[in-house]
Amino acid sequence: MPGTLPVLRYAVVALVALAIVVATLSWLVRQQIVSPFGGLGRFCRAVSDPFIKPIERRLVRGGGTAVVGLIMLALTRWVAGRMHDVEWAARGGPRRVYGLIVVWGYYLLVGALIVRIVASWFGMFQYNRWIRPAYLLTDWLVRPLRRILPPFSGWDWSPLAAWLVLWVAKLALLKIVP
Repeated sequence: MPGTLPVLRYAVVALVALAIVVATLSWLVRQQIVSPFGGLGRFCRAVSDPFIKPIERRLVRGGGTAVVGLIMLALTRWVAGRMHDVEWAARGGPRRVYGLIVVWGYYLLVGALIVRIVASWFGMFQYNRWIRPAYLLTDWLVRPLRRILPPFSGWDWSPLAAWLVLWVAKLALLKIVP
């Protein structure tokens, strides 16, 4: 079996190269870089259409299933990575578990800060039901900083200051445990 793996790799690389050539030919004709009515255009369409048309039909018929599939794959990979982090921390003992909790807490709060900032650009504030969790997670830190830091040139700098406070707190909490 060790000899089949390199052959399989070369076959996959050859298929990818063929797919790139077919996609490029189709793109050249569709962008009218190559005239679709000339000899080269007819050749490009004859080579690329049998491969691309069935895929296009499936994508159009399926609506957004391809996008949903890609999102599901990314989500599955993310969950697998987090499970790997938990396994790594569990094998390392209490110190690694503590570090993992601190880092995950930091990422959760920074993510909530980012959601809060981006939502405010679109006029969604704390009374929006989708944005309320971000405010609940970060108000304890942003409100006191807002009283200390007034808006400067129309910008609210308190979320940035909150991120800086969270970053320093993360570093300090990670240094506490030897």
